[in-house]
Amino acid sequence: MEPISARILLEGLCPGEDAPVTAVVTDSRKVIPGCVFVCFPGARADGHDFAPECYEKGASWVVVNHPVEGVPPERQILVEDIRTAMLRMGANYRRQFPARLIGITGSVGKTTTKEFTYAILSEFGPAIKTEGNQNNEIGVPNTLFRLDPRTQYGAVEMGMSHAGEIAALVEAVRPQAGLITCIGVSHIENLGSRENILRAKLEICRGLPQGAPLALNRDDPLLAGAELPGHIRPVWYSIEDPSAPIRARGIETRGQGQAFTLVHEGAGEFPAYIPTLGRHTVYDALAAYAAATGLGLDPARCAKALSRYQTTGMRQRLVMKRGVSIVEDCYNASPDSMKAALSMFREIPASHHLALLGDMLELGQISEEAHRQVGKLAAASGVDLLVAYGPQSRVMAQAARENGLKAIHCLTREEAAQVLKNALHPGDALLAKASRGTALEEVLALYYED
Repeated sequence: MEPISARILLEGLCPGEDAPVTAVVTDSRKVIPGCVFVCFPGARADGHDFAPECYEKGASWVVVNHPVEGVPPERQILVEDIRTAMLRMGANYRRQFPARLIGITGSVGKTTTKEFTYAILSEFGPAIKTEGNQNNEIGVPNTLFRLDPRTQYGAVEMGMSHAGEIAALVEAVRPQAGLITCIGVSHIENLGSRENILRAKLEICRGLPQGAPLALNRDDPLLAGAELPGHIRPVWYSIEDPSAPIRARGIETRGQGQAFTLVHEGAGEFPAYIPTLGRHTVYDALAAYAAATGLGLDPARCAKALSRYQTTGMRQRLVMKRGVSIVEDCYNASPDSMKAALSMFREIPASHHLALLGDMLELGQISEEAHRQVGKLAAASGVDLLVAYGPQSRVMAQAARENGLKAIHCLTREEAAQVLKNALHPGDALLAKASRGTALEEVLALYYED
């Protein structure tokens, strides 16, 4: 973060002064002199409890939602909503920099698309990106605080679980372009229907300026039929629809990635290679390309830069252990992403294909049917064994068996790891995928042990 006048950073929160602010932090261990410490009440610890210590360590202000002892009242910024205050500071800081940002949202594929977008943008100049999936009211401002005078571009991921959240995030980000990957069923427990999810995702339009490009997936029926506001410029991409202005043709697996011809009406045809497997990641690459070229960046260079993509965290990371090809995809899961992952998995050459699939969370009333559907998908995908992990995955295993697939249901990580050790042999392949809260990586850690 560049030093910024408190009068500018804290505008709308308190009467500021011209003293410089050196950082905005939410972790008491990262407090430095001249910073603003934001007291988030958390499940394990309440930042308010650390406010006096942070003031003693040099924090110039603390943002609180109730008064705290040990900090002078004039150094406390009392607000009703800590998250709103964090976003306000992020918005105030963002306004100081002219960097061209692309806002990224959607039900599935946000983080992969963000990484493709960053791969393209960094080809054209200094760029920032959302780290990991820090895409909420804390993570988005923290991304914005990394802007500096050198930054020319940025890929900012924006997530949501309730209506109104994207609108608040995009107001702070103020992107010059946006994209929506697809409309799935993630967070349907909170929003009630895919149509409501669509409306929530389209809130991104509220923060886009007149004529801004919005990359949209023509193959997603809800997006294709959406009523779009007149001030945005839709940029459609597709694999299936030959009338879409941006599309992929001739997709083929090549090594650990995919090659295809990127067709862009009016701009040309470009050879493209992405170091990822699965048809769904071609969509992610097209989305990034559509948004970047919508900003006016050179199409040929954008297509070539897709090959610079690098995976992050536990998202479709291919590793070799015990002679087994393992796809670690333990960060998130929904019925849509499970279907895409199973489709991709069959493209990996192997003697036998095994799937370790865990619970999908935040599905509300459709949870049982969704897990049952994934069991059917696993059977149809041609995997040789399904290991279903977690309490909600019992019906997944049951549905798989009913459709002719051998399936084992496990409730403990030890049990699941032992099943893998017994079933996997050199030359096999394993797909490991579940929602983050399932902690599927703990099963893998036990399997990896000698």
